Amino acid sequence: MARGLKVKPIPAEFWLETTEALRTGRVTAIQPNPRGSNYTFFVRVSTDSRPPLLAVYKPRAGEVPLWDFPDGTLYRREYAAYLVSQALNWRFIPPTVIREGPHGIGIVQLFIEPTGTYLNLRGDARYLPILERIALFDLITNNADRKAHHCLRDAEGRIWSIDHGLTFNVVFKLRTVLWEFVDRPVSPRLLREISVLLPEHATGARLTEELKELLNPAEVEVFHRRIRQVLKMGRFPRLDPYRNVPFGWW
Repeated sequence: MARGLKVKPIPAEFWLETTEALRTGRVTAIQPNPRGSNYTFFVRVSTDSRPPLLAVYKPRAGEVPLWDFPDGTLYRREYAAYLVSQALNWRFIPPTVIREGPHGIGIVQLFIEPTGTYLNLRGDARYLPILERIALFDLITNNADRKAHHCLRDAEGRIWSIDHGLTFNVVFKLRTVLWEFVDRPVSPRLLREISVLLPEHATGARLTEELKELLNPAEVEVFHRRIRQVLKMGRFPRLDPYRNVPFGWW
């Protein structure tokens, strides 16, 4: 893989302070987001100690029922994906919390102002390392909805990954626009990094207990099974251009 862009790292304090503000701040200035199939809202989260944050609020009450995912679980899947990214130290999912809001419990996630999407990144070798990481993350979390606008570039050139509600299904449902890596070997470094998610490792054991609070036992078990399969095969799977592309892929 080509070497990626050099982007200034985000300090650890940012994640701690931002998640605390999102969890405890006052939610105001709620405005519906017209995009997406579920009801989501742009909100301002205010505290007494820092400037307000712009965030996205996705309440459980706004989730449209799906035939292949249990009702009222998408917000928990979003948060589960965030926990996996944090356990890996792959911090491309914006700070995310579960909390009560104006329309009940849901997730609140820091809003990222995009300067581009995957459509602006594809074909540029500088972005291949981070895109491979996101593609592998989608594979192990079984992301059924990796659209182009779910992969964002911010003003500093950092790449972010959003919208992970359709994840962790026990049936293989990977749907993605990241076809650069189909049937190609996974970088050995990334294989070593995902191995810590297995429950026999300390990181994986802690993560497993957190995931059990958000997902059903079969979903956690199959998550581990997918990781083991990727480690065994050492490559991305072949995909079907009819079944493995998200609806409204852009």
